[in-house]
Amino acid sequence: MANYAFIDEVIARHRGRPGALLGILEAVQEDNPRKYLCADELRYIAAKTNLPVAQVFSVVTFYALFNLSPQGDHTICICRGTACHARGSRSLLESIRLELGLAEEQDGGTADKVMLTTPDGKFTIRTVACFGQCALAPVVELDHRICGHMNEGALTREVGALGEESHP
Repeated sequence: MANYAFIDEVIARHRGRPGALLGILEAVQEDNPRKYLCADELRYIAAKTNLPVAQVFSVVTFYALFNLSPQGDHTICICRGTACHARGSRSLLESIRLELGLAEEQDGGTADKVMLTTPDGKFTIRTVACFGQCALAPVVELDHRICGHMNEGALTREVGALGEESHP
């Protein structure tokens, strides 16, 4: 359920500022417990900012930081850039997908952009085109913390530690 009063506040705070739409979208997504923007919120933001709905949707789909579906409590973001791919990021993606019991990608595993969330809502696995940290390849971002020179064993340990944090 969208918090329209909060959205109105956010729009008022950003009105007239350069890049206002990005700030509005980021604040609204951050306020959502599942860290995503629903279609109703996007239409409401478009109406309140006098922007075409298509423009708001195009901004959300262009920037990787925005989500159109609910996210897990923890995010695992794997770089699919050239350096990371050459150093095994595909294997990292497949091993953690299997570790978390997630089904194979819908299209047979050829998608450039992946987003899978565990049924319990604990973890979301995502891919990005490039983090720009090629010297650290392969790179994985765990709950917004960049981890370089990642291997399957280290990734499994790191994700296991995140899962333990959820159960004090």
